[in-house]
Amino acid sequence: MSHSSDAAAAAAQAVPASPPAPGAPDPSVRRRVVTASFIGNFVEWFDYAIYGYLAATIAVVFFPESDPQTALLATFALFAISFFVRPLGGFVWGHLGDKLGRRTALSLSILIMSVSTFCIALIPGYATIGIFAPVLLLVVRIVQGFSAAGEYAGASAFLVEYAPANRRGLYAAVVPASTATGLLFGSLFVAGLTALLSDDQLNSWGWRIPFLLAAPMGLIGRYIRTKLEDTPAFQELAEEDEVIQAPVRDMFRNHWGALLRAVGAVLLNAVGFYVLLSYMPTYLSEEIGLGKTESFLATSLALLSYVGFIFLTGLASDRFGRKRMLMAASVSFVVLTVPAFMVLESGTFLAVLAVQVLLGAMLTLNDGTLPSFLAELFPTRIRYTGFAVSFNLANAVFGGTAPFMATLLISAFATNLAPAWYLMAAAAVSFVAVALSRETGGKPLEH
Repeated sequence: MSHSSDAAAAAAQAVPASPPAPGAPDPSVRRRVVTASFIGNFVEWFDYAIYGYLAATIAVVFFPESDPQTALLATFALFAISFFVRPLGGFVWGHLGDKLGRRTALSLSILIMSVSTFCIALIPGYATIGIFAPVLLLVVRIVQGFSAAGEYAGASAFLVEYAPANRRGLYAAVVPASTATGLLFGSLFVAGLTALLSDDQLNSWGWRIPFLLAAPMGLIGRYIRTKLEDTPAFQELAEEDEVIQAPVRDMFRNHWGALLRAVGAVLLNAVGFYVLLSYMPTYLSEEIGLGKTESFLATSLALLSYVGFIFLTGLASDRFGRKRMLMAASVSFVVLTVPAFMVLESGTFLAVLAVQVLLGAMLTLNDGTLPSFLAELFPTRIRYTGFAVSFNLANAVFGGTAPFMATLLISAFATNLAPAWYLMAAAAVSFVAVALSRETGGKPLEH
């Protein structure tokens, strides 16, 4: 984790920026902001993602009386239901972030995520308390979803408002990079458990270990965040007494068009992220027949390449513009997704790895650009709200349901290509939404 956060900070300083404007943050402050944002977001998404990587094991522990396919569907249904609270979380965290400050909202969200994740490790299985086991799991997943709703948007707004105007894409790319690193760490951790433990050991107690890590990691992340000042943009609003008291009302009254375009733009990220980076190990092992260890290893290597590509994409979006990058991502998914999934069906490790690296690189065209695009799309007074609501609406309806829909479509149409068609449809919608949006890169932030 430390090497990745150092790389993130170095990347943010890699290209010489223009001389700082009067009153701009000191470069050392910006480095601390990048590092703190990386670590905090890493912790949140490691906590949130390990459920997806342990889906097959959780299905056995909490739904033992169902057949394997039904149990897996039930596990992913819980995954999806937890997303339905995210729009509510988006409204709440957006309100807090735009009214009380970005730092306050981010410090609270990481605390709630860590506590709820830790609680998953303490839930007895179905064999011990029966139906109450999946009920408790659902409750905790809902709390996790509520917390996650404020993280991605808040961290992106925080970085964009600290970044130099000509490097906002690069700075904001820290958010998806740290998200992917959290997923990578989770994937490697679960791959290690799968390789070292027998199925009985993993189902009995091994699956609880990564959830137990949430408590110490969360405390570290929260401590780092409380040591930062709020962003210059928010402090300027506060000093001029222009902090809005009802950001949600203002968003719907004056910026509903931007909100709709933002939801459409997020669609490819929502479906692509959870199909390619969270559901894929389960898809490879359960549908393609690749071994569990090989599935986790391929996904982990693809995630590693994704982190590297994401900074290049953020840098490219600063040079070529947000719209070009996002539209290129959509076109690549429409053209290449089905052929890529056809290659996956070969089931060989090298072919699977090559396809995952390709799909991950395609996704970075979107994911490395989206945080800066969404943050720049809304004015400072409602930036957190606009980003959080649009991002979480799309993820609730299409992201959280993506593993469930992929499994259901495969079962309904008896083809392993079903997730590819789902990705293509999401890419087409995102293309239209971005095409109808204005270019935001390189322009002053709207206050």
